[in-house]
Amino acid sequence: MLSQRARYALKALLNLARADRPSQQVGNISDQENIPRKFLETIMSDLRRAGLVTSQRGSGGGYRLARPADRIMFADIIRVTDGPISMLPCVSRNFYEQCEDCSNEEICALRKIFAEVRTAVADILDHRSLADALLLERPEKTVLSKASV
Repeated sequence: MLSQRARYALKALLNLARADRPSQQVGNISDQENIPRKFLETIMSDLRRAGLVTSQRGSGGGYRLARPADRIMFADIIRVTDGPISMLPCVSRNFYEQCEDCSNEEICALRKIFAEVRTAVADILDHRSLADALLLERPEKTVLSKASV
């Protein structure tokens, strides 16, 4: 299950992606997205350390995306906030650990099934960007862009 931390991170980054200003202050994001400010400050700090956002101090400062919205994938954000996407540690691509109670990974049915789940979920999250999500907020633009192709 997606944590509240990850949901807030996704909402904050979508806010930055759709903003008409080059940077947004935490207070504005907090108010607009109904996210507790202190919690958001911690999340934004983690996103900055991970290279997903940059920050600037001062009156014109705030946070901005570190790269274009079409190059920030949902999986990147979730891995920063929640860690592995996989439901079992033995199938994680980035955070592999052998399960404590597993006697043989080669024949473990749970591992085989949850590897399929991980692959399906990761394939979606690794290929869906903030820009894709913004298009879903405006279905009429998606229809027009498909029609004009």
